[in-house]
Amino acid sequence: MQPFRGTSVVQEFVMTESEGQSYIDYDAFLEPDFSPTSFANSLVIATNNPSDTPIDLSTPLSRVLFDIQEIDTHIHTLTTKSAIPLLTHTRDQADAGQRIVAEVEAQVASLADGYQRLQKDVIQRYEEADEVRIAVERLWETVRIGRSVARCLTLGRQLEAQMAEVVGGGGGDATKEDHRAMTRVSDTLLAIRHLLSLSGPGEEGEHLSKINLITYLQNSVLTPSETSLRNRAQQMIREFSMSSLALSSGAPATYAQSEETKSRTTSALLTLQLLNPRLLIAALQAYLRTSLTSSLASITRALDNLATLDRTLLEVSARCQNIVALESLLDTIKPPKTAAPESNDNSEEQAGNLLEPLLAALDTSSLPSFFWRSLAEGLGPRVAALIAKGGVSARALKTHKERVKDSMRECVLRGSQSPGGIKGRAGAWEREAAVMVGSVIGSLGR
Repeated sequence: MQPFRGTSVVQEFVMTESEGQSYIDYDAFLEPDFSPTSFANSLVIATNNPSDTPIDLSTPLSRVLFDIQEIDTHIHTLTTKSAIPLLTHTRDQADAGQRIVAEVEAQVASLADGYQRLQKDVIQRYEEADEVRIAVERLWETVRIGRSVARCLTLGRQLEAQMAEVVGGGGGDATKEDHRAMTRVSDTLLAIRHLLSLSGPGEEGEHLSKINLITYLQNSVLTPSETSLRNRAQQMIREFSMSSLALSSGAPATYAQSEETKSRTTSALLTLQLLNPRLLIAALQAYLRTSLTSSLASITRALDNLATLDRTLLEVSARCQNIVALESLLDTIKPPKTAAPESNDNSEEQAGNLLEPLLAALDTSSLPSFFWRSLAEGLGPRVAALIAKGGVSARALKTHKERVKDSMRECVLRGSQSPGGIKGRAGAWEREAAVMVGSVIGSLGR
């Protein structure tokens, strides 16, 4: 197809007019910066005298109309002369378009046929495969949830069996407790707690919180077991006693009884450490607080009735010996390691033993020293109040000041010794003895 090579109508018209020497300046009209207002102004100025009033606009208007008529005539002549080339060019363009459309339609038909084959061979198979993929993914998710539930239930059954051992309901002997099972229960509780904490996207316990069976397991087994275990461990710590001082309530414990007490207390300490190190610190602080409160009250009563002073101070020494034994026991126990990551990231577990976090919490270097200094701090005001009240008790206390002084000193030194079967921490207790004596005698000398 040959392109139409004729000149534009305007160019043809300009060339024709140039050949005929037309009076119209077509070049001025074809200038890019041609301005109709400027052209009109030049016509008005050319056909009028600047001093004439009013200005005659009919002459320039006639000039413009005549020029338009002249241009229209030449355009008509030009298009009439070029009608055959224009029609020929239009026909050639239409024929070329038809040939192009025929070629394109063949290509489109081939493309459509290829798409049909692609849809049949690939797209439909892909859609079927995608449905299978979705089904497999859902089945896999179901299997994952089932495995997590099964593992959680297995741990729950294991927890029930271990709790039966702790309370004495497992094995052939239903009356004997096994305190060693307490640490195994703690490990199982931590494992279940860790599994339930993995609730993020893609983690093992992601959907466990939405399952009613797991909720029932938490409410009926996990929470009661953890509460029972915590209470039992705290009770064992409260009942800890290793003193070798003989009281009227009974003879000193035998070696076997001492070893059993240490073993029970060790299980209780490790249990609370595994459950929550803060629980262990709180239980030990409560034990010390109870010993201090009881000792302070009993010494105050004894100072009011000196006949009971010796026995009371013996009881206080026994309490301090228990604290010495507890300190020695804590010094030998290392923090346990568990499989649950969150139970190993506590700062307390970075210590070398269970004693260091307790000493740090109490801001002291020794438990017996803390006991005697705290006892002296609380005893001073009470002795002062007893002396200020006066009476027979105050006079007797002043009269037997030296006896009270020696008894207090002996109480501290005796209580700071390690009970039988326990190797205590070495330390000089003369300073603590002086503090205790000063808390009593200081008030007597005023």
